[in-house]
Amino acid sequence: MSAVTTPGTGLRPARPADLDAITDLHTEARAAYYRAGGCSDTELTSPEAWSRRRAAWQRAVRGDTRRVICAVRGGELTGVVAMGLPVDADVDAATVGQLHQIHVRPDCWGQGVGGTLHAAYVRFLREASLHTGVLEAWERNTRAHAFYTHHGWHPDGHRRPGPADADYVRLRLDVSL
Repeated sequence: MSAVTTPGTGLRPARPADLDAITDLHTEARAAYYRAGGCSDTELTSPEAWSRRRAAWQRAVRGDTRRVICAVRGGELTGVVAMGLPVDADVDAATVGQLHQIHVRPDCWGQGVGGTLHAAYVRFLREASLHTGVLEAWERNTRAHAFYTHHGWHPDGHRRPGPADADYVRLRLDVSL
């Protein structure tokens, strides 16, 4: 994918040099929405948790099974999205692509960064001739649920346990090609 520019936000493929910035952004965003849902900071911001997140992002950026795109404004990373094959066995990889993660720096929420990243994900689905998108969102992340509902996502009935006695809810997006 080549660099794309939308109003105020440029998109480009993630690079290995972005790993620390991606991990910091992910940690900051994750802490904000889990904290709002009642989780403690200990697991969210510990050095061990940061290292695990960085290792996962390194696999995603350097591997060939996921596409990772960064949103940049004024030279600073403001968001990141990871997409690729679905992870659940009950999802048909021939017709479905998964939005694995989308994170926006909290001080950039409400500024169109998430919408720009979401549009990149929808382009990914269309370019791959995939008819459906899936993702999981923590049920207490009300901000994410409102964002995804606004973009046409709906729960498909699949749930799995998550932190703080709250489930992850799988959402589905039907895309017309």
